Amino acid sequence: MSSTRSFDSTAVHAGREDLAKLGVHVPPLDFSSTNPVPDVESGGTSYESMANGGHPTDDGGFVYARLWNPTVARFESALAQLEGTAEAVAFSSGMAAMTAAVLAAKELSGGRHVVAVRPLYGGTDHLLASGLLDVEVSYCAAGEVSAAVREDTCLVVVETPANPTLQLVDIEAVVTAASGCPVLVDNTFATPVLQNPAQHGAAFVLHSATKYLGGHGDVVGGVVAADAARAEAIRRVRVVTGALLNPLAGYLLHRGLATLPLRIRAQQEAAKKVAAWAQTQPWVSRVFYPGDPEQDRAGLIGRQQRGPGAMLALQVAGGYERAVGIAGAVQLFTPAVSLGGVDSLIQHPAALTHRPVPAAARPGADLLRLSIGLEDPDDLIADLDAAARSALGPVKPSGAAGRPAAAARER
Repeated sequence: MSSTRSFDSTAVHAGREDLAKLGVHVPPLDFSSTNPVPDVESGGTSYESMANGGHPTDDGGFVYARLWNPTVARFESALAQLEGTAEAVAFSSGMAAMTAAVLAAKELSGGRHVVAVRPLYGGTDHLLASGLLDVEVSYCAAGEVSAAVREDTCLVVVETPANPTLQLVDIEAVVTAASGCPVLVDNTFATPVLQNPAQHGAAFVLHSATKYLGGHGDVVGGVVAADAARAEAIRRVRVVTGALLNPLAGYLLHRGLATLPLRIRAQQEAAKKVAAWAQTQPWVSRVFYPGDPEQDRAGLIGRQQRGPGAMLALQVAGGYERAVGIAGAVQLFTPAVSLGGVDSLIQHPAALTHRPVPAAARPGADLLRLSIGLEDPDDLIADLDAAARSALGPVKPSGAAGRPAAAARER
């Protein structure tokens, strides 16, 4: 892909460089679970290369779908180009991608200590604390990374904008504080349209591809962009765990990249309008939104991130009951976890996505997170206004109890 092409043109054409040679206009969808090998020796050589995290050889083929799939590889190539990294590795989910990145970082460094900057997506927070990955975790704020890093630290994990309260983290400052330890940045909320963490020193750039990259709420996947050596280590994990992205999901995600810039910009404009309106509402005690200068005192919007994005969170005056009342009364918003689709979603992080997080680090019970879609923002405002009016009732302090018993762990 030519380095002189714009981001928008790259989004449309990346990962499609071989189509003319194939004589097709759109990327083919390869469902093969196994592939004929030209001969035993060349097939074996290709198998060995892929099993060790490398690429298939030119004369040995793909051999087996757990090792490699050309449809998925096209999506990986396209995402790497958009993030400005050498390679990308796609997975069956964002959590599979995070798991592989942590395990690869352990393998590469020999250490088993991870520094995690809160707030983080609840699933990531829970995974790191679970013990399943055999890591010791130090949770800290962004300004405490330097003190948290140790000789055996293998990875620093950051999410910016952070889930669910949209805090912005200075990536370059974290990279400096990490003192040579690799930094992983979850770029799900910003996408490569608005932010390229590798340009600011991040070693790993992770996406829950389920969200904006797919953009239509009909595909689950994850991807990590990195340099060639780290990508090889990540693929080794993918091979042995069998977490390769499904070919149909790879096809849909690749297709989603073509419209990603247009969707992000339109959703961002709508979010600006919804956030400005929310600032004026008596039932909103605080708006969490990166476009608010009070929330971006370091000036990261424009310097690190090219726009505020399309996510916001509302702290509801009246606490838990009113917050869940609003979430249950909307008609145009969908009360559901996840984000980044063409339709707008509303969810209660403390009761859902961040329920596994320890209480001391969990979002407040009065918080609602909004993912703004492609609807008319005036319609979204009218929907929230009507829902807030219908949820009027006894006002309880922020943080009131009464959370539902069921736990959901989707972002």
